[in-house]
Amino acid sequence: MRIRARGEDVRCFILEHVEKSPKDIAKKAADHFTITRQAVNKHLQRLVKEGSLKEDGKTRKRTYKLAPVSEWRKTYDITPELEEHILWEKDIAPVLGELPENVMDIWHYGFTEMLNNAKDHSGGTQLIVQISKTAVNTIMWIVDNGVGIFKKIQQALSLPDPRYAVLELSKGKLTTDPSRHTGEGIFFSSRMFDSFGIGAGEVFFGHAFGKDEDWILSNDDSTFAMGTTVSMRVSNHTARTVKKIFDQYTSEEDFGFNKTVVPIDLARYGSDKLISRSQAKRVLARLELFRVVVLDFAEVPSIGQAFADEIFRVFANEHPAISLIPIHTSSEVKRMIERAKSTIPATSIGFTQVNP
Repeated sequence: MRIRARGEDVRCFILEHVEKSPKDIAKKAADHFTITRQAVNKHLQRLVKEGSLKEDGKTRKRTYKLAPVSEWRKTYDITPELEEHILWEKDIAPVLGELPENVMDIWHYGFTEMLNNAKDHSGGTQLIVQISKTAVNTIMWIVDNGVGIFKKIQQALSLPDPRYAVLELSKGKLTTDPSRHTGEGIFFSSRMFDSFGIGAGEVFFGHAFGKDEDWILSNDDSTFAMGTTVSMRVSNHTARTVKKIFDQYTSEEDFGFNKTVVPIDLARYGSDKLISRSQAKRVLARLELFRVVVLDFAEVPSIGQAFADEIFRVFANEHPAISLIPIHTSSEVKRMIERAKSTIPATSIGFTQVNP
């Protein structure tokens, strides 16, 4: 019984880590359990035979990856009759199959929110839903043929570049149709899944669970040239719940969405340095909608005096009820923040006119 249980532990370890280590998973498993590579290879071959893993290449060049247990794809016309709750009950839930209730809740929220966004905002005529399920996790893609989410946000907010749309999207409470949407769907979906991504045009927005930072990537091969592609992935056995994610960003008093995390690095364009008040105002846009604002300075080595002053003195003084919490600050960033907080506003000097 002990040997059999240990074998199950080894195979579970392989399935959980093979995506990050497709080339050296045998070595990692051998080191972790203090067993030989030959012993690990027996477990790898068993998983291949069972259909849980796929192998490519031979001998030292052999790699492993999770084999899809099921794959499904369907195209839908975007019409007023396309109802996300009906698609969920009729198609999506049956395809996802037997998953824990908390995992199905995450999928229900993410799918219905993203499909609703595509229906109401994309301006497209068709969308594709694709689902790939392995023994470890499930990934879903929702692709529409509309105008592209970042271009639409750029136009709605008169932004100079679609990349700046990512900064606004990461804050939450952003919608181009406030009468019908709260702007919370993408923000909360990006926090619920193990990984969440949106690609459109030459811009990609992504977030990984457990990391405060969001990131932006240029897409040179124009994979997302048409419409918007949303990808969502989560473990089939995660203990995460929808409620836990909502609780992180809502208050107990009014249950409102009042906390956000702003990745400051997204305010930069290329190799720009964050030095000006205009850059700071880009960061501060719409932050008056929140009570708690976490300013994440990861990947930001320094900031200018004017940038820091606009956020930590001017904005802070104008909005005393809003808590500004800087995190991941370098020593240089921390120094500029403290300097801005301690600055005494200049007072105007009055002159009395003396009559001759």
